[in-house]
Amino acid sequence: MSTAQKTVMIIEDEPDAAELFAEMMRVNGFRVLKSYSSTPAMNLIAQEKPDVIILDIMMPDISGIEVLRFMRREPALASIPVIVVSAKSMPFDVRTGLDAGASVYLTKPVGYIDLKNAVDSVMQGA
Repeated sequence: MSTAQKTVMIIEDEPDAAELFAEMMRVNGFRVLKSYSSTPAMNLIAQEKPDVIILDIMMPDISGIEVLRFMRREPALASIPVIVVSAKSMPFDVRTGLDAGASVYLTKPVGYIDLKNAVDSVMQGA
């Protein structure tokens, strides 16, 4: 599958984790956008309409769940696949994320292969 000119957006408040995910995606040929908080991320999503989003749930301003709900309400953004990557790993947390519209829910720590497989999977379905 070609990822030429595909854009991934990483919404993660921890810079080290954001950069790790970014590097994982760059290795696969993605253009990477990063946001460390939800409010600017929502504007950037609307402007850029990335091909896939990697989203943390626990953010300093607005929960990643609210970002998901915002996207799913917006017709222009509703079909963008979202991979949630969160330290929240209880079944309730996973169900909440999936119910809000996550395409895939991964729990931290996330390895390269798991993240790559999740991105490949949602990109094939897009």
